Amino acid sequence: MPQPTRPTAPRIGVLVVAYNAENTLAKTLQRIPAEFRARIAEILVMDDASHDATFLAGWRWSQQEDAPPTVVMRHTKNLGYGGNQKAGYALAMERGLDIVVILHGDGQYAPELIAEMVAPIERGEADAVFGSRMMDSGGARRGGMPAYKWLGNRVLTKIENSLLGTSLTEFHSGYRAYRVDALRDLLIDRNTDAFDFDTQIIVQLIDAGKRIVEVPIPTYYGDEICYVNGLKYAKDVVKDVLEYRLAMKGFGSCPWVPKAEEYAFKAGDGSSHAEILAMLSGLAPMNVLDLGCSGGLFAEQVRKQGHTVTGVDYIEVPGVRERTDRFLLADLNQGLPPGLTGPFDLVVAGDVVEHLVNPEQLLRQVQQVLRPGGELVLSVPNFGHWYSRLRVALGVFDYDRRGILDETHLRFFSRASLRRMIRNAGYDLLELRSTGSPFVQLAGSGAAAGAASALSRGLVRLRPTMFGYQYVARLTPHAQEVITAGQSAGVDELLAAQARRGDEVAAGQRS
Repeated sequence: MPQPTRPTAPRIGVLVVAYNAENTLAKTLQRIPAEFRARIAEILVMDDASHDATFLAGWRWSQQEDAPPTVVMRHTKNLGYGGNQKAGYALAMERGLDIVVILHGDGQYAPELIAEMVAPIERGEADAVFGSRMMDSGGARRGGMPAYKWLGNRVLTKIENSLLGTSLTEFHSGYRAYRVDALRDLLIDRNTDAFDFDTQIIVQLIDAGKRIVEVPIPTYYGDEICYVNGLKYAKDVVKDVLEYRLAMKGFGSCPWVPKAEEYAFKAGDGSSHAEILAMLSGLAPMNVLDLGCSGGLFAEQVRKQGHTVTGVDYIEVPGVRERTDRFLLADLNQGLPPGLTGPFDLVVAGDVVEHLVNPEQLLRQVQQVLRPGGELVLSVPNFGHWYSRLRVALGVFDYDRRGILDETHLRFFSRASLRRMIRNAGYDLLELRSTGSPFVQLAGSGAAAGAASALSRGLVRLRPTMFGYQYVARLTPHAQEVITAGQSAGVDELLAAQARRGDEVAAGQRS
């Protein structure tokens, strides 16, 4: 009878970040419990270009008989607190570690509790474990934490919890353990090299849905040198959390947090999708082509109105085939897919053409799959909106995660340039609507949101080029384009009328 396979023990690594720690490094490593040392696959000592003999202190300790396998590295230039961690985590991944615990070479965090730090990860209960000095009420002050640092820690943690919707007892402890595979899922290489690296990695873990567990640790303040500028650190961590919150609303790019590939469905009164759905409401069932359908959430709403929808996008988001009647994978920058069969009564290009290198070319191709008399509905952001105007006027133009200044936009449109593109692509403009601003969502719900929405609609009516956030246009091919497609009745009369209009315009120009 075959014996059951015993699970392989995780490879545990200890990452020691050290800077000018010649006098404390060996003492800190010596405090790792003897019974735990046999479980350590490797210790990685990262000397961040110290000005003293930190490297030699680490090397001497590594030669002790009871020392676990130890790698001591010295950077040729100072990478900073965050940069040193990045290098250490990259090395941990390279050397095949499963769990990594970060210790500080100055001994500020207790190596005696390293077993407690890794236990939740070993049990499969956490992706990250944070040692908290605030879980024991009053423990931080008894351990020698200065009153101003204790107060700053509590205030900043409260602000960060409020902005992130979390309930951590401390955001500012440097004693942490991570599941290495969880670190692989984060964009830590894009994080800051400064001391707010630890805050950014918390935000990344939360955004990725990783599990965080806190364990109580004692507070120790000795004669170590603190290299943290408290006021700059406070400013930086609040900035990081605000940057993330704003990015989730579409403002700013926040490059250290990944952007979802699926394009969001714009629900709510006044959005481009709501305007297009309103245009379709009550119409007889149609054959609809949804260009840039993303996950099919908009197509799903169109189908609920009784229409048949074919979706096209360059990525296949899970669930899109269930939300559309047919889905085709294609890069619209290369044109419509060869397997696309029409004719379609309606083609929808909602927030698509601004992502294309040559939108006019695609719009001309659309005419080939439209039935005679069919329509194209498209929406684009209004670059003339006050938000983008203000950013340019103040000299702080930059891209956002989404919205008018979406970092993936290749083209920007004002009302005039939109009309010019429509004309150049061979279409007549049947209707042009302007949507309200999504900023009203910041008002929350209730009476404040209602008042903000009413104000937005009023401003759009007053001056759409300034306050309209998006344009939604209904188009149909030029009359001569439709005639070429087979509608020959009255051609001579139509051409004669066009010639007369041309003569009238010429006469007016001469006069």
